[in-house]
Amino acid sequence: MKIVILAAGIGSRLGNPLPKPLTALKDGRTIMQQQIENLTRHFDIDNINIVVGFKKDLIMESFPDITYIYNQLFDQTNTSKSLLKALKKNHREPVLWLNGDVVFDSDIIKELMPTIVANKSFVCVNTQKVGDEEVKYTLDNQGYINELSKKVKNGAGEAVGINFISSKDINTLIARLEDCADNDYFERGIEMAIEKDSMKVSAIDISKFRCMEIDFKEDLDNANKLF
Repeated sequence: MKIVILAAGIGSRLGNPLPKPLTALKDGRTIMQQQIENLTRHFDIDNINIVVGFKKDLIMESFPDITYIYNQLFDQTNTSKSLLKALKKNHREPVLWLNGDVVFDSDIIKELMPTIVANKSFVCVNTQKVGDEEVKYTLDNQGYINELSKKVKNGAGEAVGINFISSKDINTLIARLEDCADNDYFERGIEMAIEKDSMKVSAIDISKFRCMEIDFKEDLDNANKLF
């Protein structure tokens, strides 16, 4: 299995001149440092790939032992195309991926391991809140994800930015990410694969753990209080 961190974006909403994953947390670590430390408690660092773009050298110099994938169109494309680049490099095995602005408890990975070992695609969700600006989801009558976007009405919860695609589903998702518009989030590719290819994606509730994406300064303030 490979792990992918999506870190190509400019992250302008946070108002930070650095790539967002290099934002310092209250404990002195950067967001990405926390992510890598959490991941390497469970996985080999050689299996981690980071998709970079904006000021890529700063990230690469901070974490020289990681494998990198460059999205040269980082200022023209969104996460659907960054993820596409990563999956095309690793299309023969399952991939766990996360957004480069997620801070989370390392125990979440332990919680996910049974589903990863079972090779079943999933999206991690928080059912405790449903923010207007967040990616939300609904479930079908079998309990699998039906809709997945910021436009979802009456969502069952929020997607938190940690996801897994099984080896049997990965080429289907690659095809749908290729169909995505440049400005689409990767969730659009998942949603199309569900709609057009009947791909089964579970919602794994990790609400009992600390996990949040940092988009704005208030998110950073809340994360520093939470962690």
